[in-house]
Amino acid sequence: MNALRKFFAPVDMTVGTPWKNIALFTIPMVIGNIAQQLYNTVDSIVVGKFVGDNALAAVGSASPIFNLLLVLFIGISVGTSVMVSQYFGAKDRKQLSHAIGCSITLTALASVVIMVAGSIFVRPLLEMLNTPESIIDWCDSYLTVLMLGISGVAYYNILSGVLRGMGDSFSALIYLLIATVINVVLDLLFVAGFKLGVFGVALATVISQCVSVALLLRCMCKMEGSCKLEMKKLGIHKEKAILLLRHGLPAGLQGSVFSFSNVLIQSSINSFGSVAMAGSSAAANIEGFIYTAMNSFQQTALCFTSQNLGGGKYERINKVLRNSILMVAFVGIVMGCGCYLFGEELLAIYSSDPEVIAYGLTRFKWIGIPYFLCGIMDALVGMLRGLGYAVVPMFVSIIGACGFRILWIATVFSQFHSLDVLFCSYPI
Repeated sequence: MNALRKFFAPVDMTVGTPWKNIALFTIPMVIGNIAQQLYNTVDSIVVGKFVGDNALAAVGSASPIFNLLLVLFIGISVGTSVMVSQYFGAKDRKQLSHAIGCSITLTALASVVIMVAGSIFVRPLLEMLNTPESIIDWCDSYLTVLMLGISGVAYYNILSGVLRGMGDSFSALIYLLIATVINVVLDLLFVAGFKLGVFGVALATVISQCVSVALLLRCMCKMEGSCKLEMKKLGIHKEKAILLLRHGLPAGLQGSVFSFSNVLIQSSINSFGSVAMAGSSAAANIEGFIYTAMNSFQQTALCFTSQNLGGGKYERINKVLRNSILMVAFVGIVMGCGCYLFGEELLAIYSSDPEVIAYGLTRFKWIGIPYFLCGIMDALVGMLRGLGYAVVPMFVSIIGACGFRILWIATVFSQFHSLDVLFCSYPI
């Protein structure tokens, strides 16, 4: 473990060979993001195998709604990474300390708001999205537990964002891997052992996420100097809060519109019945591994760009962009084509129903294979955010991707009502 920690030591992104530093920084983050994706994947596999396809459909259809309610934390996390990276690159430890304390305090306030609002509006939102009666109670139960434990996933993203901003992508990985193992064990215990169904997998997810947060807090409390987490550093620093929100709110708004467009697509999938929902949910879980791997390069581009901007190393920024695009395209093409080629075997992990597998393969064909385009888009967005352009990528992404999906559903899909027509809106 010490040898790995030394190999993946915190990276000073303002010096050294860019492609090598990007690789050393991104590899732990890719593994960590994939491990985080395992939370929902293990939930789906366990309920699919031990409860049935309706439970699998419930967990899958609940995920876009949960992501929609996480947008506030997405914004805080992005704003935190930008600020921490810039102050760390500029070697301004005092401002770095204030930025960390402000981010953690804002996360606490946002957690309370989302916990209360989410618990109240979950059921009406499910009904509005035409969730089938056969699974709506399970969806409600799953989402309500996740909402009550929202601080776990919120603080993991914020605290790991702080560490990434300081060039450390390895520490969060170790703690997340520990929590992932706990999640798998508790899923099997609560569902296969105690027969708690979707409530059990949601409870397991919350408990394991809280474990990862406790370990991250312990790590930050043991740091030296201005980076050390102390109670006296917590609070709302007006200047830092404004700066954080200026960087983060556009990212959060972009995430909310993306999630809204995905919720509309999920609602359209719901119209094909629970079997189609189960197939799409299984495929979406597998695609989640591709997305999280590629999204690591967005976070890398953001942190590297911000550190070099803060350190005045402007000549390195183009090299960061070029290397990030090449790497993310390679990862996306290999993983996307792989998930289609081995689609039947992968989908069989979730369900043995041939019809469920057929629906999943349809989704892989249209979304999995060309998914590398999404990775390139995210890498460009990460760099723009790192340069301080928060609003421009928000509008481009909302109009170019989200707006198009919504328009597609209202026009083309309404005339040609098939899953092929629905899914092809993603690559277009």
